[in-house]
Amino acid sequence: MKNLAETQQSDMCSYSSTNVFDTGKYTTDLERIESESHAQNIPPPKSLLIATPLEAGEFPVMLFLHGYLLWNSFYSQLIQHIASHGFIVIAPQLYTVAGPDTCGEIHSAAAITNWLPEGLCKFLPPKVRPNLSKLALGGHSRGGKTAFALALRKLNITTSIKFSALIGVDPVDGMDKGKQTPPPVLTYVPHSFDLDMAVMVIGSGLGEVKRNPLFPPCAPKGVNHEDFFSECKKPAWCFVAKDYGHLDMLDDDTKGIRGKATYCLCKNGESRKPMRMFVGGVIVAFLKAYLCDDNGDLLAIRDRHVSLPVEVKFDSVM
Repeated sequence: MKNLAETQQSDMCSYSSTNVFDTGKYTTDLERIESESHAQNIPPPKSLLIATPLEAGEFPVMLFLHGYLLWNSFYSQLIQHIASHGFIVIAPQLYTVAGPDTCGEIHSAAAITNWLPEGLCKFLPPKVRPNLSKLALGGHSRGGKTAFALALRKLNITTSIKFSALIGVDPVDGMDKGKQTPPPVLTYVPHSFDLDMAVMVIGSGLGEVKRNPLFPPCAPKGVNHEDFFSECKKPAWCFVAKDYGHLDMLDDDTKGIRGKATYCLCKNGESRKPMRMFVGGVIVAFLKAYLCDDNGDLLAIRDRHVSLPVEVKFDSVM
């Protein structure tokens, strides 16, 4: 695709009539697939939560990796929003308990990716087809780090199909500079990421702020969105929601002990809905731009031609 800044005045840059921050035109289904034997289908390597349109058609696919010690179900509202705009979103449960090492998660994400060509279509609604030539990879928090690690081929891990876009939602590479979780992703060399795809980093303004003196910030300076974006080459986009926190894109009602903890550990904004609307909408706009050659919504967000649900800071490398 052309440089978005260069094509702003071209015919393909006419703004979409659909507001990406609102629910899209597709009816969605949310299905849980367990990683166990199925009579006629190949089971996935890990349990999956799949958000998909119900209407017939062929849709781009996004693999979305959850944050540290979170359940994939905590992202149900977010991934359904993305699916309502015409995308199939696959959210695996990479682990239930994990230490600092993310190597297993990288291997699992690669295994799920390699399962997609033969396995995914058997678990989708009738007449819904995945277009795996338009495949995006994304993740939140530690899942964002894992997504970058897989895209960067850390541990010499490769996949049988290629990713065309990469999204980090408030990615975090450990506790602090020099205290990165293995394998480290950040090198602290500007524009050093060797990626052959477009990248978007979404940050939270409150992620680097402590909720109280007892807990460290959830997205500390030195290992957060600023550092990930600084190492991206063009084309790369960065949006930071100034008054929202590291977990504010999760569902409104996150259940259980872990769900309650999501309200206690990080500095939060006033409510989750605005941040979730923004994250879902800007992901849709980015996927439309780099998977579907429709950059109107992304340019409209950049140029403030649409009303945004949160106040944001913007940067890009083009």
